[in-house]
Amino acid sequence: MTAHIPTQIPIQVPREADWDTAPSLIDGAMDLEMTAQDCNLRYWLNAVPEGTLRGRPDGHDPDLVVPEHMKSGPLYAAITQEYAFRSVAEEKATRGLAYLIPIAPDTDTMEFYTTQVFDECRHAMVFRNHLVALGTPADRLAEAIPAFAGSYLDSVLEPLEQMALEIMRDDRDFIGGVVMMTIILEGALAPAAELSERKWRPLDPAAADIDKGAGIDEIRHLTVGAAIAKQHLIDHPGDRARVLELIQRGMKLWSELPTHEMVLRREKLFQEGLREHAAVVGDYEIWPGRRLIDTTPEERLETADRWSTDMKRKRLTDMGLEEAAR
Repeated sequence: MTAHIPTQIPIQVPREADWDTAPSLIDGAMDLEMTAQDCNLRYWLNAVPEGTLRGRPDGHDPDLVVPEHMKSGPLYAAITQEYAFRSVAEEKATRGLAYLIPIAPDTDTMEFYTTQVFDECRHAMVFRNHLVALGTPADRLAEAIPAFAGSYLDSVLEPLEQMALEIMRDDRDFIGGVVMMTIILEGALAPAAELSERKWRPLDPAAADIDKGAGIDEIRHLTVGAAIAKQHLIDHPGDRARVLELIQRGMKLWSELPTHEMVLRREKLFQEGLREHAAVVGDYEIWPGRRLIDTTPEERLETADRWSTDMKRKRLTDMGLEEAAR
């Protein structure tokens, strides 16, 4: 008997998950509309391994290596502080989001959050691995990461994690957890990730690729999370006041954290390295009409803040919670 050979079906990678055609994180999170039904497990199996990650197990083109100018000095300090912090943030997101899976209201939503847990776990891994590529011995990562990230792991991430766990683990509040992740956590951090991809592109292309791949995933997380929250409020209008109060409480907490201090510290280190390696950067434009070499730490931070504000306002308005954006 001849063995049956399955017919090879051509893989159709969705445009928003394709490495070459995906929009930027900011554009995608602002303009795309996707639901959990659109982005269930079957979607993920086609879109991510066959699209975003194809040939990029470490999150970047394997031919890219870390340049020597990244392995010491202010650029090294800036990227190790950033990637150490982000690796821990993504690990905490992985562990926290797992609490949403057993309380998801339907199969598509359960599958979507299962894939998001995997995405966040991968992000933590590629940020850690890049620290190794920068020169940190793999067997010393556990002690090196807190040393790189410093006190911001406690002052920024701990309060956010405690609020998220209170909602998702202790209260088993599904829609509260969705809103916490979509608006307060990922919604606020995403613009900084977009900035990271743009600023590292001429200096550390592998890091820029890592940020790009993570950003493609975040488009999905933000748009689907917003769609879930929007539909929940349509189906359960009585929850509106509670969800609004949760968003306002989360935004108040965010405003009290030393996040700007942390990012500005890294941007000032980046600025020192930018001056040292101006010849590498050349006339590269971080956004149309603006050369990276001409920007300041404050300008880059203000731009990321503006992206964050615009993105939150758009999503909150779509959800019918525009007053939370004021």
